[in-house]
Amino acid sequence: MTRIDFYVLADGARGDRLGLACRIAERAHGDGRRVLVHCPDMDLARQLDRLLWTFRDGSFLPHGLVGEVKPAYTPVLLSTDGEPTDEDQVLINLSTEVPEFFGRFERLCEPLDRDPTVLRAGRTRWKYYSDCGYDLKHHEVR
Repeated sequence: MTRIDFYVLADGARGDRLGLACRIAERAHGDGRRVLVHCPDMDLARQLDRLLWTFRDGSFLPHGLVGEVKPAYTPVLLSTDGEPTDEDQVLINLSTEVPEFFGRFERLCEPLDRDPTVLRAGRTRWKYYSDCGYDLKHHEVR
């Protein structure tokens, strides 16, 4: 069963959910895991692509947009549709919806910031996963 973790920026924490997604991806990559970041649209995927180059001084996180890089050589992939389907280790969800393909992943990470719309959508996803019987973890991030 997929492990599901919600990461919520604490009140007063710097950054937003995109920066938080970068931190989660960096940690997962550092643990030797492959990461697929699900973006709801290409505009957000391109914004995250730019941010992954600059979010931390002196770091490099090998990443790319699906369709523009060779997935076999790219451990952090940004996708709008869950492709490629053979990715199954860590999914970071930046959509406000439950990704229909999340069940194939070992782990699902849900980064949330303090934006009311993001929090409301996160609560809806939490309820959905909980109603489906998943054991959910909540992490407050500073």
